Amino acid sequence: MDGERKYSYQTGEKSTFGTIDYVLFGGLLLVSASIGLFYAIKDRNRHTTKDFLLAGGNMHVMPVALSLLASFMSAITILGTPSEMYKYGTMYGWIGLSYLFAVFLSAHIYIPIFYRIGITSSYEYLEFRFGQVARLAGAMTYIVQMTIYMACVLYAPSLALNAVTDFDLWGSIWAVGLVCTFYTSIGGMKAVLWTDTFQTFMMIIGLLAVLIQGSIEIGGFARAWEIAYNNSRVEFLEFSPDPSVRHSVWSLVIGGTFLWTFVYGVNQAQVQRAVACPTLRKAQLAYWINCPGLAIILYLTAMIGIVIYGFYSRCDPLSLGLISAGDQLLPLFVMDVLGNIPGIPGLFLACMFSGALSTISSGLNSISAVILTDIVRKYCCTRISEKKATIISKILALVIGFAAIGLTYVAAMLGGILEAALALYGILGGPLLGAFTLGMLFPWANQIGAVAGIITSLVLMFWISVGYQVYKPVVATLAPISMVDCNFNITGVAATATTTMTTLTGNASSVFSNVTAEPESNPLLGLYTLSYMWYTATAVATVVIVGLIVSFITGATKPETLDPRLMSPFFDIVFPYLPEKILKPLRFGVRYEKMFQGARDTTRRASTRSEVNPHLQSEKEKEAGVVGGAVNGVDAEKGVSNPGASTNVGDEGGASVSTRL
Repeated sequence: MDGERKYSYQTGEKSTFGTIDYVLFGGLLLVSASIGLFYAIKDRNRHTTKDFLLAGGNMHVMPVALSLLASFMSAITILGTPSEMYKYGTMYGWIGLSYLFAVFLSAHIYIPIFYRIGITSSYEYLEFRFGQVARLAGAMTYIVQMTIYMACVLYAPSLALNAVTDFDLWGSIWAVGLVCTFYTSIGGMKAVLWTDTFQTFMMIIGLLAVLIQGSIEIGGFARAWEIAYNNSRVEFLEFSPDPSVRHSVWSLVIGGTFLWTFVYGVNQAQVQRAVACPTLRKAQLAYWINCPGLAIILYLTAMIGIVIYGFYSRCDPLSLGLISAGDQLLPLFVMDVLGNIPGIPGLFLACMFSGALSTISSGLNSISAVILTDIVRKYCCTRISEKKATIISKILALVIGFAAIGLTYVAAMLGGILEAALALYGILGGPLLGAFTLGMLFPWANQIGAVAGIITSLVLMFWISVGYQVYKPVVATLAPISMVDCNFNITGVAATATTTMTTLTGNASSVFSNVTAEPESNPLLGLYTLSYMWYTATAVATVVIVGLIVSFITGATKPETLDPRLMSPFFDIVFPYLPEKILKPLRFGVRYEKMFQGARDTTRRASTRSEVNPHLQSEKEKEAGVVGGAVNGVDAEKGVSNPGASTNVGDEGGASVSTRL
């Protein structure tokens, strides 16, 4: 950095994109749109919702795995993680361990149930288990949460680029939004899966280019790590059990496990990808292939954050006024370091918007599936044909796409994008994970308890989030950086304005403890200062505790009356080598025996769909078997046991089903 070349913090001039950069950006959009157009033409004679929403239920493992990866490793991760490393240090890296636990729980506890009952929308499960009210509450919560999240994902990269370059804010928002809406609405799930695959490679290539060239510029990654270490940015040993500590090992590993289990275990976008595989075994394989990919993108972006810190350690662009938010650090760094190399900024541009496209397309497809399955087919068009349902799905994707574009202004009010996105998942996603967990793991829960738990959890999480905004704790950054290389004349910021940064002292651990206390007169302050990483776990605990209490007060469900396909044998899965005399009481009376005996990993999901989903049954099947949403003795309308329905109990007292674990 001591050569003749000058950087933005020395000159005040920011590099701009060249023609080749815009060509690469346009190429990304063109390829993505072409994939959608290809599948629209290829599948023009297929008019079923299974083809449009589930890719025919016969997708290969690799595109599903890469789509699982791309869907929620978005531009928010690409922009937010480097900013996190720059401002707060390396503690956030612990969240990578939570991916391992979350993938295990998702692939082996939650996803098998969706396969066994053969559904399009994950919220159909809530009706089978708890009734219509729970299903509608879950579906509406998801629609709101995912729509806001899509707006964040669309707005954040455009705003960050606009702040440090001449890249047009609303032009990029409309370009990305329209292209994504186009290929999702005409190509369906197949287009989404294959564009996600392409965009995953674009993300990784772009991140590698930034990391490698950035490391070269600063004298190697080891040099960047040394600078970060000397300035207390390297910290991995915050083990404080205090839930107000922003990032600790416990909040990142345990809290992160709950958060990512919602994303991969019950989130409609990911469940749809899982059931696009022909067998449960292949879906689980896709999840495990996706797991190291999550870690690769996380740690690539984390390493880039360390390099950015090393580069700007002698002149903080935030304090200098070159940028206004940490989310703009990465684009500024790219233009400083790579701006003189034709095409490389464009590659980064394609990388960042690949993350946005993959997330938005996933959201559009999943929300259209939820609205069609949980609202349109349930309440207004119960006998709609498959062809008309497919057309409605395409129209819904189109309308939702424009709605997400229109909601982008909301993202501007949410603060730092990484923390805001994860907090949003905790506030709205946590209660949903709680509802599924209550239904799948606690056989005593009933409809009233589930609805009471969901409502209580939503109210509590909104209360905490509003309280946080009112009594917002100040989170101190780690040790200060020097400003000696800054040219204060370029921004009009006086050098004395930054001298306070150089007076901060204290070890990294104390800074990570982070929270500036408000007056202790407020007894709820401890609740408001809860780390955002604990939001999902808090929401799940609230649903389960309130749900069980209310269920026992109003009349708990008898475990032996439940269809075992609606439950997960948690201890059999997590501790399969325990003796039967220990495992049997841990099944709490649910009759899994015949389900275990009949399990076949190679059974296609289609073979079980008509057993529980009345929309997919023929009239003959309805007359002979399940009618009106009753699932082997569970009345879907009421969410309670129906004594008049057959439970198919065999000689050993286990439900006789042909399914898979």
